[in-house]
Amino acid sequence: MDFANDLPGSIEEAAGNLPANLLTWIVIAVVALAVLYVLRKALRRKRPKIEPLDLEHPIDVNSLPQVGPPAGGPALDFFNVPVRLAGVVLAPAGVARQLPSQDQFGELFEAVVPGLARVVASHRPVIRQWPSQISTAGFPPKFFAKVKLPGDGGKATPWSSAAGVFDYQDQPYLIGLAMCAGSKNNHGQYPVDRAAKWLDVLRIKNA
Repeated sequence: MDFANDLPGSIEEAAGNLPANLLTWIVIAVVALAVLYVLRKALRRKRPKIEPLDLEHPIDVNSLPQVGPPAGGPALDFFNVPVRLAGVVLAPAGVARQLPSQDQFGELFEAVVPGLARVVASHRPVIRQWPSQISTAGFPPKFFAKVKLPGDGGKATPWSSAAGVFDYQDQPYLIGLAMCAGSKNNHGQYPVDRAAKWLDVLRIKNA
């Protein structure tokens, strides 16, 4: 027997013995698999590489005017040194939390120190919104790293900064402030580990 010559006929005979509906579904399944394979290959070729997005935008202190506190309006003191509020970073504390809407930012600033909202309105600092921060203790060093002050952390320059936790509507939030005095000082960078400590760090007059 010539199996090579009989093989096509055997396949045709076997196919002919299959029920018509079953043969139709087999053909449909084969075609569907072929289409899915082609689409998958095409999508793999065209899919762009997505880079992780860093939403913790820094503040370039060197690009900000080195100008002391403005005349008139509410005055801000950082450890009794008059300063201009030049930059602000706000962030929620905890996992997957959000900042309030910008309409509530005035209340948010007032929760740090009464009168701070008027200082922000008068000094017009650069404001950055960062995503939720898991660690309240880790926020100050991160802020100091991304909002770099000149020299040795601002010491012996007009620049200083403070960062830490505060409470708003019984929830923890985080704030970082970059400030510029009218002359050099040695305050540098100051971490705030308790919400109540902001009242010792900042003084607001004529608010």
